Amino acid sequence: MKSNMGSTDKIVRIIIAIVVAVLWYTGTISGTVAIVLAVLAGVFVLTSLIGFCPLYLPFGLSTKKTEK
Repeated sequence: MKSNMGSTDKIVRIIIAIVVAVLWYTGTISGTVAIVLAVLAGVFVLTSLIGFCPLYLPFGLSTKKTEK
């Protein structure tokens, strides 16, 4: 797996995951919506930690800066 995520992409995903966790913890979201968002937040954290997003592959996307 070649890294295809830049640092800004990783930070944004982590922030979104934290927001979802806070919304769940405070009871703002619950039920099915909370479960779906929690799974999405987990995927965001996982992809941020490994630096690879599989959904970028079919579209040829990369947010990682190229080295010169």
